[in-house]
Amino acid sequence: MGLPSRIVLIGNALPRKCGIATFTMDLQAALAGADFRPKTDIVAMNDEGRRYHYPNIVVAQINEGVPRDYEFAAATINRSQYDVVSLQHEFGIFGGPSGSHILDLLARLTVPVVTTLHTILEAPTLDQAATLKAVISHSKIVVVMAEKGRALLKSVYGVAADKIRVIPHGVPDTPFSTSEVAKAKLGYAGRTVILTFGLLSPGKGVEIMIDALPRILQDAPDAVYVVLGATHPHLVRAEGEAYRRMLWDKVLALGLEDHVVFEDGFVERPRLLDFIAMCDVYVTPYLNASQMTSGTLAYSFGLGKAVVSTPYWHAEELLADGRGVLTPFGDSSAIGLAISSLLKNPERRHAMALAAYQYSRSMTWARTAQAYLAVFAEACAVPSPRMHRIPIDIRPQKVGQAKRAASPSALLSLSDDTGIYQHAIHAVPDRRHGYCVDDNARALIVACGFDAPGERALPERQIDSYAAFLQHAWNPDLGRFRNFMSFDRRWLEAFGSEDSHGRAVWALGVCASASSSQPRRAWATDLLRLSAPATIQFTSPRAWAFTLLGLHAFCAVHPNMGEFERLRRDLAERLVSLLEVSSTADWTWFEAGLSYDNARLCECLILTGRALDTQKLTSAGLRALHWLVARQTAPSGLFRPIGTDTFGTVRALRPFDQQPLEAAATIAACAAAWRYDANDRWLAEAQRAFAWFHGANDLGVALADEATGGCRDGLHPDRRNENQGAESVLSYLLADADLRRLHHHVACVLNDRATLAEIA
Repeated sequence: MGLPSRIVLIGNALPRKCGIATFTMDLQAALAGADFRPKTDIVAMNDEGRRYHYPNIVVAQINEGVPRDYEFAAATINRSQYDVVSLQHEFGIFGGPSGSHILDLLARLTVPVVTTLHTILEAPTLDQAATLKAVISHSKIVVVMAEKGRALLKSVYGVAADKIRVIPHGVPDTPFSTSEVAKAKLGYAGRTVILTFGLLSPGKGVEIMIDALPRILQDAPDAVYVVLGATHPHLVRAEGEAYRRMLWDKVLALGLEDHVVFEDGFVERPRLLDFIAMCDVYVTPYLNASQMTSGTLAYSFGLGKAVVSTPYWHAEELLADGRGVLTPFGDSSAIGLAISSLLKNPERRHAMALAAYQYSRSMTWARTAQAYLAVFAEACAVPSPRMHRIPIDIRPQKVGQAKRAASPSALLSLSDDTGIYQHAIHAVPDRRHGYCVDDNARALIVACGFDAPGERALPERQIDSYAAFLQHAWNPDLGRFRNFMSFDRRWLEAFGSEDSHGRAVWALGVCASASSSQPRRAWATDLLRLSAPATIQFTSPRAWAFTLLGLHAFCAVHPNMGEFERLRRDLAERLVSLLEVSSTADWTWFEAGLSYDNARLCECLILTGRALDTQKLTSAGLRALHWLVARQTAPSGLFRPIGTDTFGTVRALRPFDQQPLEAAATIAACAAAWRYDANDRWLAEAQRAFAWFHGANDLGVALADEATGGCRDGLHPDRRNENQGAESVLSYLLADADLRRLHHHVACVLNDRATLAEIA
């Protein structure tokens, strides 16, 4: 593919007042002005509660805090068949924790993405690091504006060098000129002008420059310091104009009212260029080194101005080799001395300005557009692996085609005579974190599956260790299960979470109905009768769901258990009530957000409704499952489970970090749905989720190994988690068993249909 002919930029856009908006519009205009005139449009970000009258090049708008807007924008971009997306990334312009809502859009795109990173933090929070890594993983190429950005991406975020390009901030292409004409035009004739421009906020250090003025006036008594720009809109919303008033109070206190001018307002580009043209010295007294890009610095430098700046990252690179003067952060004396020195020495000032102008000719917007077009062409030339279907067959298998069972060796490696360890480092058990009821309950369920006819049974001693762990976890004084145990066999709590209790009940129900050992079945039945009634007091929907799954397994073998039938109906009705209360036109779920083991809520209602012959329950479970699987399907058709970075958010769906638990739950729920209505869609969805384990995922990497039964702990934005803990291994083994049982059931049903057809 040659140069792209259809380009869409995502970012802020004028008349929104901010540096990103100016950059986006300037880049769009430069791209549109290229020789072959590509079509260039913008998807504009709106800050909270604001609307703007955009020009026609803005084809869609996203309200930063509205997740649905990101989905609509992605659909618009895909439908419009753009060749490439140019994303302007800055944490503060997107909604969600650390701007993570943008991931919802990126996850749905079928178009290659080139992301320009306007901020790269050297010490990000966990949320910031996770969000930026996810953005980078969705991007074919990332662009930074300084070499420091390249270095940080490699050292802090682990980005491969061949994915990073450095393209300097663009500058206007204007003739080199002296300041006198512009001074006369703007009413500053006869004055020595020092200029700072940009949105006003405390981090810009304007107060430091005001403190420096008395020293400057000793050598240049006619000097005037012009502060050009409106107060940052976010600051205005938070505290009004308090910061600007504080600055003016400082001016008055120092008696500088004749030497400081605040030109309030957001100026259009022609007037802005006039202000830059009239200054004798441009100053950026920023207070923080972590400034990767400064558009104000780039513009003043590109117009050939002598610049005095603190040594933030962008300034350090741009003003190196005598192209400007750097002074320490927060040092008003040093800034005053540096500016005075330049004002007293016009020859030095002129030489510095000319050096800046000549250096910046490679940074004009026309040159910048050429560099971006080359990167866009590169991104389009080789399709991203994320946009390919992974070559794994997700069609229903043929009747009678048996699926080989995964080995239990990884499970046994994680287990000892106490139970199963929670975590591993790679495939080696990590004793530091000990054991928990959650994983031993899962292990008992898996062990009962291996205990079935035709399976490779686990050693009896190992099955007993999982059962004994649950027995030891039972606290009869409180009627609850403990959860966490240290490696030295000390319980770390009197009782565990409601969810861990519910999962223990689930395991007991399975063991009481499926174990080949009669004494073990009797033990599980007794402990189930003791522990299940407590769940009627619980408030956790997942605890209800796990309990329902256990009671479904138990009651299938032990019908007419009155107390359990009442409990089943009560818990299921509660789940349906939650679904009815929480659902809206575009949100069909039991809660305001998604969490872990989501599909288990659907599975338990489908199974319980079918067992109790209650259509209301089954319909609710199917309705929620339809909604969930649609949101767990990537535009490419791959299974994309809800990631843990979604947890705790309201009505947000973010794809990382993806966990095996979600794939296993989806397979089980789809198997339950198929057994209810025999719709082949559910078989395909189950196989799609299982294929995720073996490479049909966003990164195209296998997580599970059938030969060992091992499974990695999840899918990060840019890599898989190499550890193989209990939850992941058990999730894979549960998924493997559920899919094999589903295939067997499908084969039996189709064979029965064939037999009936022959008889007919």
